[in-house]
Amino acid sequence: MTITVLLADDQHLVRAGFRSLLRRGRDIDVVGEASTGDEAVRAARTLKPDVVLMDIRMPGMDGIAATRTLLRDLPDCRVIILTTFETDEYVFSALAAGASGFLTKEIDPDGLRNAVRVVAAGDALLSPSVTRRVVGQFAHRPVPAAGMPGGEPPGGDRLAVLTDREREVVRLVATGLSNVEIAAQLVISPLTAKTHVTRAIAKLGVRDRVQLVIVAFEDGLI
Repeated sequence: MTITVLLADDQHLVRAGFRSLLRRGRDIDVVGEASTGDEAVRAARTLKPDVVLMDIRMPGMDGIAATRTLLRDLPDCRVIILTTFETDEYVFSALAAGASGFLTKEIDPDGLRNAVRVVAAGDALLSPSVTRRVVGQFAHRPVPAAGMPGGEPPGGDRLAVLTDREREVVRLVATGLSNVEIAAQLVISPLTAKTHVTRAIAKLGVRDRVQLVIVAFEDGLI
């Protein structure tokens, strides 16, 4: 199965570089490019890619607004935010808008291709180090409730639908642990850890692992 990708970045050389790297993966096909958020939304509607690599800072509609807009129209599409995390203050808002993760533009070629495969398969890309930095950076700047799936206000116990074990697993996800690390800590198998994560996602009605982190943060689990 070939994974179709749309590149959205206002720098031609950046797009050319990513296109070249992605096309070395036999299972990945770059089907289009966009230099603005508006172009990205229009191209996504036409091409219906599996994954969009989305820059945040672009002329006109930025990557956050573009992510929110295209995912409203194409809920099965997956968006990976491209950013320089150290200087970008909008990552959390992008994740709340529905992005399945983000990458820094310094990512290595294998990491880039693997990231596309991970999100195309329905998982989310949020490494332990990234999770901790996102939580740390936004600990004192809660996102408005409107940015959350379901629109429930922060402070309500959305996590009440989870079992005690599921709550513990969500807490560990939110601290940046992978399924393998969660399994080791709770003395369960990685498959069981993944099952708990999947059930928590379904019960909370969120999109993916990234959204679990946001819910855990806003409901005070971490």
